[in-house]
Amino acid sequence: MILSISILLAGCSTVKSFTSQDIADSAPIADAAKEPAVPNLDVTLRQAAADAEAGYKYSEAANHYTTLLQRYPDDETILLALARNFRFAGSPQQAIQVVNARITKVGVKPPLLVELGKDYLAADQLNLAIPALNQAKGLTRDDWGIYSALGVAYDYQGQYALAQEAYQAGLKLAPANSDLLNNYALSLAQSGQLDMAISTLQQAVNQPSASPQMRQNLALLLAFKGDKDGATRLIRMDLPDDMARNNINYYQGLGSN
Repeated sequence: MILSISILLAGCSTVKSFTSQDIADSAPIADAAKEPAVPNLDVTLRQAAADAEAGYKYSEAANHYTTLLQRYPDDETILLALARNFRFAGSPQQAIQVVNARITKVGVKPPLLVELGKDYLAADQLNLAIPALNQAKGLTRDDWGIYSALGVAYDYQGQYALAQEAYQAGLKLAPANSDLLNNYALSLAQSGQLDMAISTLQQAVNQPSASPQMRQNLALLLAFKGDKDGATRLIRMDLPDDMARNNINYYQGLGSN
């Protein structure tokens, strides 16, 4: 079974290269002594970046955040947004470089460590992701995202008990979080706890923030359980007819007969 992980989102567009030297050397572009100020430029760039990210155009968002960070190299909100969009765009190594450069400059901070851990995870560097996330957990205990990322990392290693312990800790902070519920359910399924996995994933899909992927994950688990009618209903909610028929035909061979 393939684990569906909401913190790992892929894109296919090209992202401008951004190095640690860019952070060290960059300075705000808008210098009144050298060029006229453009009062609305920052607002426009920030809005364009936010709109691109909301529209899943992560490479475009990263390009906008790169420009903003060159103007405001000490703004960690912009830096973290840039790293996040590099990661979502499938460029985790660029995200790692950006965050590590900032840590070298200002020292360890929980938000930087959390992002770094997620970046390492996206780059399949679990030997670095888990220590970074555990270090972040030791510095702040109110961020459910730390526990979600740790759970994913442990699932990748097949350490399902540790993964589920991490998800449970995250759910204590955010009981109705659909991402946590989704990944917890898939971890349970992989460890053979199918009934509990289905129950947990049903909680996830009942949340307003539930995604089509979560419903399709539940359809897969129901098919393994032998509930073909339940699986078919969920498949048809989100998929076009041709794809739905293909999935339904495939699921007929799963689970109980």
